[in-house]
Amino acid sequence: MLFTIATQNISARDMDSVLVRYFLINNQNIVVPVADKRMRAHPASDVLLLDTLKLSTLGLAGLNSLWVEINPKDSTTGIYDQLEQHHFNNFAHIFFYVQSDVTNPVLDVTFDGVHIMDGDIVSAKPEILVRLKDENQFLEMNDPSNFELYLTKPNSEIHKIIPIHYNDSIQWVPAELPDNSCEIKFQPNFVQDGVYKLKVRAWDASQNKSGKNDYDITFEVVNKASVTEVFNYPNPFSTSTRFVFELTGSEVPDHFEIQILTVTGKLVKVITQDDIGNLHIGRNITDYAWDGTDMYGDPLGNGIYFYRVITRLNGETIDKRVTGAEQYFRKGFGKMYLMR
Repeated sequence: MLFTIATQNISARDMDSVLVRYFLINNQNIVVPVADKRMRAHPASDVLLLDTLKLSTLGLAGLNSLWVEINPKDSTTGIYDQLEQHHFNNFAHIFFYVQSDVTNPVLDVTFDGVHIMDGDIVSAKPEILVRLKDENQFLEMNDPSNFELYLTKPNSEIHKIIPIHYNDSIQWVPAELPDNSCEIKFQPNFVQDGVYKLKVRAWDASQNKSGKNDYDITFEVVNKASVTEVFNYPNPFSTSTRFVFELTGSEVPDHFEIQILTVTGKLVKVITQDDIGNLHIGRNITDYAWDGTDMYGDPLGNGIYFYRVITRLNGETIDKRVTGAEQYFRKGFGKMYLMR
């Protein structure tokens, strides 16, 4: 808050450099000293003497009053800073009301840039990004103790508080106004296969919680690199179809290719990893949608087509993960139906 006051010497005598005292009577009727400021000399019949005070309203929610006293008494001697005949007109005050910050901040948690669902598979070495954003453009979120992170390992009932200050796998990034958004980058190494549980609690600088409920999610880690059978969806399709599958491990394949063939075995389309786009460990639904055209862009006729998927990591073929979906595939080939 900025407060400006104008003072005028209406006497016939010059005043040496003027002492101005500011104090606050807060919402609990407690007097709080704010500042003593030594201003320039103020001769008789001088122009207005202006002063501006910058006051933080942090912790002042409710009705307050700011007081100004010109030429106050010395707190030790009880004598006015400068002699003058009358002092009653040396006071001014203004009431102001500070609205409490009652808006909850917004908490967002992603695993390798993805919002996972409860029970999803994630990388054994994920980057878990916990971001908190607040609409308040004055009270920046710069205290990591406003976060609490709990991790439950497989076959364990104990929640371990992740120490934000002292763990090398955690990076704290404070907010910078006016974009009041802070984040925690948590990069664990889950060496044990199984189901984990993550719980996150967070507050803004006014102690508003991010929501009525904590962020609470379970996820599965499988350290071995594998890929499930790849399904196309929808199937049958008329205009386009996407591909759905899961990856496990800690690295995505460096080669991922889908080959589409006619019932006679003729190769009509190769969908490369560049076509498919970004992959991540866990559940994948490709941004790429095949529109039923061949490698030259010509539309294919209605009918049944077969497809197979070739995946490699560091030059080695990635193992298939058994999920029960194998019954819909024959010798690694899936079947799709094009119906325009």
